[in-house]
Amino acid sequence: MIQRIQTIFLVLAAACAFGLFGLPFATSAVSADTTSLFADGIFNIHDHTALLALFCGAGGLALIAIFLFNNRKSQLLLGRLAIVADILGIVLVIYLMYQDGTQAGAAEVQEQLGVGLPILFLVFAFLALRNISKDEKLVKSMDRLR
Repeated sequence: MIQRIQTIFLVLAAACAFGLFGLPFATSAVSADTTSLFADGIFNIHDHTALLALFCGAGGLALIAIFLFNNRKSQLLLGRLAIVADILGIVLVIYLMYQDGTQAGAAEVQEQLGVGLPILFLVFAFLALRNISKDEKLVKSMDRLR
């Protein structure tokens, strides 16, 4: 059913992934021409193609998983793939931020709210997967009673 709690968690997870379009990961007080990420002083999702692909993929998979409520195994699989894409995106953000942050000057780089959204995505996705697996166990137990 689409009106289950996991639907809310999946929508919140997708909102976190797509919220990265509006919030930067980090800013620098001084624009550094030596780095590609902090050239404009803002490090956001648009600065690297892999970041854009990973976080859009994670958000898209979470949205698609909402409509697979009839097939909970596929819903679980897409949820797990979204979590993997988000974790890869987090690792890439950390790598790029600290690689170019050292070139820009570590004292000048401040993390922004965009750093927390991928972590919130993980929380909401794990809560959704937990509730989906609870539903699957409930359906299996009801099948045993029939």
